[in-house]
Amino acid sequence: MAINRQKSSTRHKCFISYHDANRRAVEAFINRFSDVIIPRTVGVTATDPFVNSTDQDYVKRVIREKYLTDSTVTIVLIGRCTWARRFVDWEIASSLRNDPNNKRSGLLGIKLSSEAKKMPARLNANISSANKPGYARVRTYPRSAASLRRWVEDAFDARSTRQGNIDNSLPLRQRNSPC
Repeated sequence: MAINRQKSSTRHKCFISYHDANRRAVEAFINRFSDVIIPRTVGVTATDPFVNSTDQDYVKRVIREKYLTDSTVTIVLIGRCTWARRFVDWEIASSLRNDPNNKRSGLLGIKLSSEAKKMPARLNANISSANKPGYARVRTYPRSAASLRRWVEDAFDARSTRQGNIDNSLPLRQRNSPC
C-alpha cells in the first residue's frame, strides 16, 4: 500500500506544449497544477526563456536539449488553433523519439475548452482508434489534481507498456497553418 501512495505523489517533469494564443490558459493550468507536475515550458512566463531564432535546426535542438531531455511526459494543451502550430508538431515528434540524448516521453493531450476540436496531426496519429491501440491519450480539462495525477502517471507508464503503438512517421510540419 505504501508503494501506491508513493507512486501517486510522484511529481513528473512534464514538458508543456501549447499555442501562443492560449498563453493565459496555459499559465492558469500551470498555476493550478504545479503541485501535481513539475512544468517545463518555453516562453509561458516572464522567467521562461524563449528560443528566438529562425534557424529550425537550432530551435529543435535547443528545445530537445533544454526542455525535453529530463522531462518524462509531454502534455499538449489543446486550444482551437494548437493543431496549426509547427512548434507543437516538432515538440511532439521530439517527445516520441528515443535516442541517447532524448529519451521518449509519455504523451498526453488535454483540451483547454470545447473549441479544441482539431488535434495536432502527430498527436492524432498516436491516439487510440477503432482500428488500433494508441500511445497517447486525450482528455478534457481535469476537474481535480487527482485526475491529472492519474493521467500523467498513465502517460509515464505508456513509455514501457504502449511503446509498440508509437507513430512518428509524419513529416515534420514546415510552417504554421492559418487557424
